[in-house]
Amino acid sequence: MTTPVRRRARTLRQRILGYITGAVDRLRAAWSILATAQTRLLNALTDIRPGRSAGTGTRLRAALAAFNTSLGAFARTAGAFAERWASSDLPLIYREGAWTMLDNAARPNRLFQWTDRHRGAVTSLSAQYYADLTARITEALRRARAFLRAVQDAARDALSVRIDAAALRRDHPLDTVIYANNARHPVEAWARAAITWQAVTTANTAAARTALDELGTDWVEVRDGPDCGWTSHDDPDRANRTLRTVQDALAYPSAHPHCIREFLPRLDLIGRAEIRSGALL
Repeated sequence: MTTPVRRRARTLRQRILGYITGAVDRLRAAWSILATAQTRLLNALTDIRPGRSAGTGTRLRAALAAFNTSLGAFARTAGAFAERWASSDLPLIYREGAWTMLDNAARPNRLFQWTDRHRGAVTSLSAQYYADLTARITEALRRARAFLRAVQDAARDALSVRIDAAALRRDHPLDTVIYANNARHPVEAWARAAITWQAVTTANTAAARTALDELGTDWVEVRDGPDCGWTSHDDPDRANRTLRTVQDALAYPSAHPHCIREFLPRLDLIGRAEIRSGALL
């Protein structure tokens, strides 16, 4: 069981890093449209006194119209990113995962073909991650519209001497993403975690599927961080340098955001039934 695996020149993470970096940059650029629009609107409010007057109304309408235009630009840019990521980038990342598995087995890349099983796997992942991204985009637009309503309410308050731009930014930070626990995280931190998770999960799913379908082995060797657990980072069942069945690998292709997990083929274990999944090397 300790037969060394031949690792090729580039790790899986190195092969997909360009996709991850490019995607994070595009997401950050999309969200910067919102953040920039918010800053411009708040800056415009410094010259607007609350209440109703002809001058106030004209300037406010112009500022609100500019913000709404930016909302449309954000929706188009972010939506185009989600479509490209799901329909183009993720299939390429899937193929990189398959090719890396073949490289590590010293087999030619041409063995990988888009079979029904591979197409089904990447289609399922792409649909799931497209839905995740579009949900984030929808939530960002909802928060931006809530900010816009708050601006309008503040501008109508004739009892106020000025509009509190700092409070509006504090209560409606459009350069953040809200997690399920209501914690706010910078857009870049969320984007890097989400994109890395999706890319690593997709590539490792391809690697595990290729080990079974193209290489004919039920076993893979896991390389991971020394402290990373199998099902989650804190799982006491450590992942690094263990043997796992392909089915277990498909169930847990990644343990957490920023996971560096990689699967290597164990062709020497073909037909071995006495090994326990999770056995240490």
